[in-house]
Amino acid sequence: MSTLIPLLEEVRACRICEEFLPLGPNPVLRTSETARLLIIGQAPGKRVHETGIPWNDPSGDRLRQWLGMDRDTFYDKSRIAIVSMAFCYPGRGKGGDLPPRKECAATWHARLLEQMPQLQLTLLVGQYAQRYYLPHWYGSLDENVRHFGDVLPAGYFPLPHPSPRNTLWLKRRPWFDAQVVPALQKEVKRIFRQIS
Repeated sequence: MSTLIPLLEEVRACRICEEFLPLGPNPVLRTSETARLLIIGQAPGKRVHETGIPWNDPSGDRLRQWLGMDRDTFYDKSRIAIVSMAFCYPGRGKGGDLPPRKECAATWHARLLEQMPQLQLTLLVGQYAQRYYLPHWYGSLDENVRHFGDVLPAGYFPLPHPSPRNTLWLKRRPWFDAQVVPALQKEVKRIFRQIS
C-alpha cells in the first residue's frame, strides 16, 4: 500500500512555521510515485499561495517555456513532481519575497524523495535549492548553471529562478538561452521518451 498519500496529508497539515507566515500555512506541492522529473523551487509566491497551484504565475510561464512544455504536461503529476524548499508563502521583504524557511526541507524532503523512486532528473531552480542539493557549490549561481553538465550525471540540473525580476540577468547571459535551455529540453525529452 502506498505511503505517499498519508505523507502528503501530513505535509498539508504541517504548522511548523505557522507563527512566521503572514498569510498562514498553505503547503503547496504536487508529487506521485511515478514522477520522473522533480522541480525544486524556492517557495510559493502570493499568487501560488492563493490558488494552491505551484508555478501558477509569470515565473511558471517562463519555466514552462524553458522546458518547452505546455501547462497540461507540466501539471501532469504522474510525470512531474513539484516541491519547493519551503511549501508555504514566506511573506514579502525589501527586495521581493522572503527566503524560504529552512524547516520544510529539513523536515519533509528526504521523506518525500523516498516515495518517488522513478525520479530521473531534479531541476534545482534558484540558489536555495542548489545550495541544499548540489554536491559542489561553484561560488555563484552563474557558475552553477554554467557547470550544469558536471552535475547532470548525478541527476541534477541547476537553473536560475525564472522570475521576471531576473530578466536582466538573463539578457546579460546569452549563453543561457543558447546552451542551457536546449540541453534542458533535450534531457526532459529523453526522460519523457522513456515513459511514453
